[in-house]
Amino acid sequence: MPFFNLFKNSFHYWIICGVLNMYFFVHPLYTPPAWANDQIFTGFFVAFFIFEFLNLQTHAVLRDLRKPGSSERGIPHGWGFGMVSCANYLWESLCWLMFAVQGQTIGGYIFLIFSVGQMAEWALKKHRRYRKEFPDYPKNRKAMFPFIL
Repeated sequence: MPFFNLFKNSFHYWIICGVLNMYFFVHPLYTPPAWANDQIFTGFFVAFFIFEFLNLQTHAVLRDLRKPGSSERGIPHGWGFGMVSCANYLWESLCWLMFAVQGQTIGGYIFLIFSVGQMAEWALKKHRRYRKEFPDYPKNRKAMFPFIL
């Protein structure tokens, strides 16, 4: 990882996520969004954890791409990798979308935009690398979002 990414990632998580989100959540005048009832909030909460579980599964797939003692990588499959090259970014972006919609704070949406933008940039790079490295790489896979990007 380039040294500059240490500062970029720290700014991303500590300032944009931490400060911008928490400023609104801990502000004395913050009130939860009134547009949804408890069932809708529960649905978003469950969706968030499903997306987190799927993200965890994709990381397990990525971890196991290299056989022990080998430097040769394989093509990821399962848990969304049939549709996109970077399913881990797909599921993480959906987690942050659930977070932003549930919290309804400007900080949540700003963090969502920055996060998805950064992950999309990384996904496009990885997608190009996979296509270059594996001649038999599935042609119909997108980088991060099925049928879109």
